Amino acid sequence: MSSEAPVSDAETFLRELLTRTAEAHGRYERDELGSVYDENWPQWYAAYMAAALAADGYAITRSIS
Repeated sequence: MSSEAPVSDAETFLRELLTRTAEAHGRYERDELGSVYDENWPQWYAAYMAAALAADGYAITRSIS
């Protein structure tokens, strides 16, 4: 997928990003937190997803109609 144009299949794109994020967070909980539930998971997910999008050249923008 190109980062220059809108994502044509946003649902698939987001599902794949969430799946990657969930897998990474599972490793984080296991390796960094000793398998303790992360009550701050929303913040972790947001930071991870923002970094993953930026690394892939994506930016979240708001279009003004």
